[in-house]
Amino acid sequence: MWLKTWPKLSVVVVLAGFVFSLATAWAQQDEDSDRRAYAAKIRETYNFRFGKDKISTPGNAAVDGNDFIPSTAFPTAEYCSRCHAEAYSQWRQALHSNSFRTPFYRTSVNILLRTKGIEFTRHCDSCHNPVAVLAGGLTQESQVDRGFDEDGLTCTTCHSIQKLQSTNGNGGFVFGIPSVLVDEDGKRIPGIVPDEEIRQHPDRHSRAVMQSFYRTPEFCAACHKANLPNPLNDYKFIKAFTVYDEWQNSKFSTRNPLTFYTTSFTTCQDCHMQRSPIKLKDDGAKHGTLVSHRWPAGNTAVPFYYGFDEQLQKTVEFLKSGNYLNVDLFAIKKNSEEGMIAPLGSTAFKLAPDDTVQMMVVIQNKNIGHSLVPEVRDLYEPWVEFQVSDAAGTEIYHSGFLKPDGSLEPGAHSFTNRPVNTDGTFVDNHKVWTIQSVAYDNTIQSGRSALVRYQFHIPADAKGPLTVTARVNYRHLRQSYLNNIFGTDHPAYPVVELQSRTRVLNLGDNPASPDKQDNPDWMRWNNLGIGFLDQLQYADAMQAFEQVPKLRPDYADGYTNIALTYIEWEKYSSARASLEKALEVSPNNGRALYYLALVERREGHFDEELADLERVVEQYPQARDPRRELGIAYYQRHSYEEARQQFEALQAIDPDDLAAHYNLAVLYRRMGMKEKAAEQAAMFATKQVDPGAPTYSLEFLRQHPEISNESVPWHMHTDLPHPVTATGGVGKIESVTEPRP
Repeated sequence: MWLKTWPKLSVVVVLAGFVFSLATAWAQQDEDSDRRAYAAKIRETYNFRFGKDKISTPGNAAVDGNDFIPSTAFPTAEYCSRCHAEAYSQWRQALHSNSFRTPFYRTSVNILLRTKGIEFTRHCDSCHNPVAVLAGGLTQESQVDRGFDEDGLTCTTCHSIQKLQSTNGNGGFVFGIPSVLVDEDGKRIPGIVPDEEIRQHPDRHSRAVMQSFYRTPEFCAACHKANLPNPLNDYKFIKAFTVYDEWQNSKFSTRNPLTFYTTSFTTCQDCHMQRSPIKLKDDGAKHGTLVSHRWPAGNTAVPFYYGFDEQLQKTVEFLKSGNYLNVDLFAIKKNSEEGMIAPLGSTAFKLAPDDTVQMMVVIQNKNIGHSLVPEVRDLYEPWVEFQVSDAAGTEIYHSGFLKPDGSLEPGAHSFTNRPVNTDGTFVDNHKVWTIQSVAYDNTIQSGRSALVRYQFHIPADAKGPLTVTARVNYRHLRQSYLNNIFGTDHPAYPVVELQSRTRVLNLGDNPASPDKQDNPDWMRWNNLGIGFLDQLQYADAMQAFEQVPKLRPDYADGYTNIALTYIEWEKYSSARASLEKALEVSPNNGRALYYLALVERREGHFDEELADLERVVEQYPQARDPRRELGIAYYQRHSYEEARQQFEALQAIDPDDLAAHYNLAVLYRRMGMKEKAAEQAAMFATKQVDPGAPTYSLEFLRQHPEISNESVPWHMHTDLPHPVTATGGVGKIESVTEPRP
């Protein structure tokens, strides 16, 4: 009777909602039943090589219920495109949608499949193709339909993640049942639903496909952090890439007091998912803009290979747009003179034909939230090209050129690494499971600077002025890896100039002439000091850092950097005066307090050490180094419970911290927690560096003298046929750049 009092339309809506609720309940029951039947069938033949119920090992991908889920449970990207045309259009050309199918990925993962077995590829595909992993497709003689391979990471791959594991990467996420809508009780409705139902309940759609942590760097860390675990390499845990850790330790996280510079909080998404106007209809847009589903970064190879011109253009624009690097032709030395003429632009000097010149190039990783480069450094190829020409256009010196076969000349300074296997051979085909050592790693961490030295001789008949250019070039894949994939007959892949700097040097007088392209002089000296410090040139670093307070006495870090140099030089007491000056300029400065605590420890002032570290941790609760040192300080005072709390907090920040594993193993045993102690001891044993591994690197460097100089803290790139041995300093050697053909 009560229905008669309602308008007819309301009756229809109520009945429709009731019918949909019933259908939803039935669908959920059917889905649960279908999943159980599907999982039982997969389990009959699945290769559980790494242990019972370990679906994704050596990867970490997981799903609610810890059982297989049909690939058909994931709504397709085409389904999502009906309401999100712009996002779909961007995604189709982006790296996520091509994460599995590209020849660049397939080449190395297929070697793993053929040589060790398809079950090992779960390590890689936990990120590159988690649907295949969780559907049970990565096993011998699998009958799983692999039609989803072409879509890589689809919309409902990322948007089905309901929680994160600790930030240990390798697919450190947990899927919920793929769903685009929840019911009125918040329960996920499996599969697809009518478009109209989503439009009527946009809030319930949002609850199904969005989580607040999607906007955090920890979300990205699920895949943009990786390690090589024992089940993969039958050896031990080895860090592969740590983009998330690099961000967390950078100035952009605002979590670390020890960075050389500071800035405002910036996430991965702030850089790689910036809003832009839409071209196609998208119900997710706000005010005509959508966060980028292109995720522009550094991969120019995939869009070039597939002919995705718009994606390639957007990627190149991104690489060139951000003022990410600063290239500074900072100083010269003449004719093996001891003195350095610096900074160029602010200092007058003279040059003459027949002079031998050292040029000191400082390259600052200024605005990147991670290292240059962050991930598979054995494949990416950023390098410095350095060129000197006279007024007649005659080339005097050229380092960092591409040879006719497309390969980079061996003497170039590149920001890459060289992983090697037990034979001392470079792992040129990305067989990461064979890596046991790294011969060198010349990446520039976020906020730090690299000092690159060049030496050239000015010919007696040179026509002035000279034009000197240093540029940082970037190619997404090394030529040798491209050759591994395609053979030698393939087009030249894009090379992008990330940043460059040119100076004109007169033969004769060069008056001081400051240039607006340069950083302020105090920062230029500071960056030089960072470069010296990272190359273990402590006396030179001290001289550089001492210039900073003279130019900017209000800058607390100018004093702290002097103290840091003393500390790394193991002259702890000498650091005190500078740290006290830094704290005078900036009271309660976390960076100065941290280093002062290290001084207090060496001088036996343990109460002061503890108080300083507690002040730092209070300001920076997510900082790794202060937590680690505070744990040590408590341990040394026999305050075991307080020490345990610090190391457990450290392990929550970084699950792979060796000091946390070691000290927790000791503390747990002292406190009677034997099982937990054994667990931490085992993790320490597998994660600590194998002391024998560097011998493989030494063998590689012995076999490749043309690039062995890159493993030395500092070295010279020179065109002199018989370089003179440098004097002074530590570890100075000379290298001859291969003549240009």
